[in-house]
Amino acid sequence: MLTFCGIDYCSMDSNGRVKLSPKILEDFTSKGVDVVLHCLPEGAVAVYPEETYLKIRQEREVTENRAASSFTGRQMLRRSGAWSQSQRISAQGRITLPQAFREHAGFGSGSQKMVVVGVEIGVELWTLERWEAERKRMEEHDNLKRDQEMQADLNF
Repeated sequence: MLTFCGIDYCSMDSNGRVKLSPKILEDFTSKGVDVVLHCLPEGAVAVYPEETYLKIRQEREVTENRAASSFTGRQMLRRSGAWSQSQRISAQGRITLPQAFREHAGFGSGSQKMVVVGVEIGVELWTLERWEAERKRMEEHDNLKRDQEMQADLNF
């Protein structure tokens, strides 16, 4: 069965607690209750099973020597370190977004509605407005790609 697919909506309370839907909770539970929150450059927060996040990091591993001698190596470590946090899903099925992560993703203070987007390896948490803008960007990109392929096929 597919995991981490689809779009869902949930709420975050004023303390940053997010109650995951039963389906998403089931997907995470099948991989363990330890997760990693990671701020994405697009302005959302990704939530990955810890095992999945560690695999992603291993693929982009920066050696200690490279970190000591490379600005970009240190920058990669800084970004990953500063914008990632381990967490355990609570017995109530909740995660808590740190304040800095909420600000990064555009969540204001107080209770917030959010969009939970399945990305097959985890989920992303978006504000309604940012998700709508991202959805439109994806649609525009798909349309542009379709038009380019059609032009190439028709030898324009």
